[in-house]
Amino acid sequence: MPARDTYHNTVKQALIKDGWTITDDPLHLKWGRKDMYIDLGASQLLTAQKEEHKIAVEVKTFSGRSEMDDLEKALGQYVLYFDVLAELQPKRLLYLALPVWAYESLFEEPLGQLLLKNKRLRLIVFEPMQESIEQWIPSV
Repeated sequence: MPARDTYHNTVKQALIKDGWTITDDPLHLKWGRKDMYIDLGASQLLTAQKEEHKIAVEVKTFSGRSEMDDLEKALGQYVLYFDVLAELQPKRLLYLALPVWAYESLFEEPLGQLLLKNKRLRLIVFEPMQESIEQWIPSV
């Protein structure tokens, strides 16, 4: 089992506050002989449509020596999980959770805007101190 990110419990609580039920902590994936663990699996029942939304959430702190290095590693992990999840659980959407300050530093810049414009990833932007979700990109 991999070590938990600093904000693991923060994001977990923010999801619960936002009406999600944590179904997996962590969400285990196996492809061939390789085991992978996405930080959280969650579901939410949409009563109007009587449909259940399922998500997987990879939590990132972005507290390394270089935020570009952190971004490159996070994107590589995201792509790997995205492809395996698409095969094993195609209805579950993958999100990368990051603190609001990391979002502002990376995704309000041209490089981050390019990634969002090209729909390369889904983000959950959270406020660590309040354990709240500030933004879903794209919205759920």
